[in-house]
Amino acid sequence: MSNALIESQEHRDLRAAVAALGARYGRGYTTAVVRDGKQPDELWAEAGKLGYLGVNLPVEFGGGGAGITELALVLEELGAAGCPLLMMVVSPAICGTVISRFGTPAQKERWLPGLASGTLRMAFGITEPDAGSNSHRITTTGRREGDEWVLSGRKVFVSGVDIADATLVVGRAEDARTGALKPCLFVVERGAPGFRWNRIPMEIAAPEKQFELVMDDVRLPPDALVGSEDAGLLQLFAGLNPERIMTAAFALGMGRYALGRAVDYARTRQVWREPIGAHQALAHPLARSHIEIELARLMTAKAAALYDAGDDAGAGEAANMAKYAAAEAAVRAVDRAVHTLGGNGLTTEYGLASLVTAARVARIAPVSREMILNYVSHRTLGLPKSY
Repeated sequence: MSNALIESQEHRDLRAAVAALGARYGRGYTTAVVRDGKQPDELWAEAGKLGYLGVNLPVEFGGGGAGITELALVLEELGAAGCPLLMMVVSPAICGTVISRFGTPAQKERWLPGLASGTLRMAFGITEPDAGSNSHRITTTGRREGDEWVLSGRKVFVSGVDIADATLVVGRAEDARTGALKPCLFVVERGAPGFRWNRIPMEIAAPEKQFELVMDDVRLPPDALVGSEDAGLLQLFAGLNPERIMTAAFALGMGRYALGRAVDYARTRQVWREPIGAHQALAHPLARSHIEIELARLMTAKAAALYDAGDDAGAGEAANMAKYAAAEAAVRAVDRAVHTLGGNGLTTEYGLASLVTAARVARIAPVSREMILNYVSHRTLGLPKSY
């Protein structure tokens, strides 16, 4: 797939290099990691050593000095090879971006070099049991006691906290000027007393597991707060827009992988005189998926370009649209791929059946497609709210 009209030669070279890395691991590697209950540590370490994990982080802290555009390309190509790294969405994209933009010099020095190299990983906790998609109902609260922060609350569906060195937790703290509670971000290191996690059993075949966090009066030093306690939503959405863009890239890679397997099969599988790909009933759905994936890639590129240009408002709209389009394209591509292979599409050998559940995740997380439609109808079209 070539985007010569919109991608620079440097970007095409990056895609080719990451695709070569992914080809050395592939879907078989990810399947074996899941089967054995392990983590994709070898791929993560090699990607970090090659500079791919920190391509978006500042050069002075060991990163590549590029942006979310480049990081999304890396994740998409690994996904297209069948071995995506979910923690890329969280560690360098969300946490690395937030700390890069709002962290103190000490916080940047402490975390960014490790996030860039992959030797440190950070999880991200925002969703709560009773808040769902409504971030205004977050009840995790940080209160000051002397020089310390005391953090209490619960989070759910936190990816990879068991392998993370710290978790960036979205809480609320009292605004110094108004007294109102506003969103704040706290870095909670792995061994902090009172910080516990419980695994949530999931019907998803992925190395990265999901967890509930319980924070019971976790005492944090003053520098655990990232940025200003008065910045509110600005800091939060600095991380959420990259999350949506990276989720789109994750879905695009998955859709490309599924489509590639289906096309290869349709070219060679012969039941009657011609390969089954000659029949329009199979060829047209695959062609539609190719078109849908390409369109979603364009919106993802737009969202990343706007974000990297500093247009947070424009990036917010585009990132939501990109995530929506990519998730829909991925779900349909996986469904059509499984259908093309028939019974073989459900076998372990071809590695497509496990993507049926995985593809649904992109429709649900980090924000549901219905909430994206709400966003577009209210913010873009100016329609009244129903809630």
